[in-house]
Order: sequence, then C-alpha cells, then structure tokens
Amino acid sequence: MCCSVTNRETTAEVGEEFCTNPIIKKISFTGSTAVGKLLMKMSSGTVKRLSLELGGNAPFIVFQDADIDQAVNSAILSKFRASGQTCVCADRFIIHESVEEEFISKLCEKVCNIQVGPGLEHSTNMGPLISEVAVRNVKEKIDEAITEGAECVIGGEPLLELGPNFFKPTILRNVSHASRIWCTETFGPVLAINTFSTEEQALHLANDSNSGLASYFCTQNLERVFRVTGRLESGMIGVNEGIISTATAPFGGVKESGLGREGSMIGISEYLETKYIFLNV
Repeated sequence: MCCSVTNRETTAEVGEEFCTNPIIKKISFTGSTAVGKLLMKMSSGTVKRLSLELGGNAPFIVFQDADIDQAVNSAILSKFRASGQTCVCADRFIIHESVEEEFISKLCEKVCNIQVGPGLEHSTNMGPLISEVAVRNVKEKIDEAITEGAECVIGGEPLLELGPNFFKPTILRNVSHASRIWCTETFGPVLAINTFSTEEQALHLANDSNSGLASYFCTQNLERVFRVTGRLESGMIGVNEGIISTATAPFGGVKESGLGREGSMIGISEYLETKYIFLNV
C-alpha cells in the first residue's frame, strides 16, 4: 500500500517515524538535497528503499552552430516556466562567445514581452514567486552577483506594484563561476550567463556541480549531440528543447540530485522487488 502524507506542524517527527519504522518498506521524497540526505541517513537503520528527487542546477549550453532563434525559445521555456520555480529549470547559461551578443539581443526581445501578473488574468505569461522570502532570496543572490562583477542586462528588481511576491524576469551576464547564483539552484526568474570558447570548456562548466538532474544544449551538429549527451553528468538531457518532462519518460538525476526514477516503467520498478526462483522438480 502507498500513502501520501501532508503535514507542517510535526514534519520532522512524521519524517523520522517513516524512516525508522520497520513497517514502512519504501520512501519516495521530492524536495531539497539537504532534507534528502537526512532522510537517507535516518533510513539506513532499516535498510529502507529510497527514491529521492532532489535539487538541480541545470546548465543550458548554446554552441556556435546552434539555431539561435530555437535556442532562445528553448531558453525561455526552460527558465521562466513557473517563474523559474521547478527543479529542472535551467540556471546556468553557458553560451559560446561567438554567439553571445546575438543570443542576448534576441533573448531580451522575448523577455521584454513576458507579461508578469496574477495567474487568473488571461494576459499573464508569468506569475508570482511562492513567498516574500523567495523574493528576498532571489534579490540577495542577484545583488551578490552584481557585486562580484556580473552585469544586469534586464530586470533585477521585485515588481512590488503587483504585490510582494512578484519579480521581474532577469538576465545577468559575465556571472562569476564562484557566485552563489551560479553555484546553487535559484528558484526564480533569473537567467545567469557566462561564455565558453571550446566544447571541452563548456562540458567542464556544465559538469562542475554537485547536482545532476537536468541539462540542456543547443546544436545542429548530430555528431556533437551524441558526443555531448554521452559526457554530460545528468539524468535527463534536452537537445534543442527547453521542456523535457513527460509521464512516459524516466524522471530523475545523478550525483546529489537523487536516487531512482519517477515515471515510465522504470519508475514503476522502484516499487517492485525482484525475486529469483530456481526450481528443480
């Protein structure tokens, strides 16, 4: 039997009970990497099966041979869906130096047309962040990045005239690889850009993360498609596409982005045990 429990006041106590009670044979958790590690530790006493869908920090690479219009559309879809508040939203945009100006110029045109507002209004393209705390966290990371040398191309501020939870779609360029907005997942509408000159450098930047949930890249070179997909350290990869989630595909990551998969037949197998029987009659 499977059950889902929603709780706020006694979250820690409920989580500990689930993890330590031998009656519970399997736990599936979606949430932060920090909490996933804690659940994993508590479940070790009963050697419990775990499926963990944890944090991401998805790279989005645009190679010099990409269709830039297609890359921009894919970037918009990946970054600004749900106001940037999904674990597979692209965070780190790694753009070939020869196409950076064209990419940013066309991106700005699209971003300027994003209509931010309440979700019940038909004209709205992007809604609010989940809380005022989320808005403050996004603003702090943007300000830190600018202090560290990044340039704010567009946005960078809350939209307080709409309410306390709204934030402008934001583009940052020349973001430091050591910046918190580059190194950690940002649940917000912030597109952080840096450049590369070689494929090897792009792969190094993309894989330089403890997370490995989703990755995206844009190219028209089929040889590069197979070469790069083989080397990206991610559980899911989108090629020339910004929306990759679907119920028929296995959803999950590698490294500190979790264990196991959701969706598809592979996801069902997470809840099954393999039994081997040797019969001699």
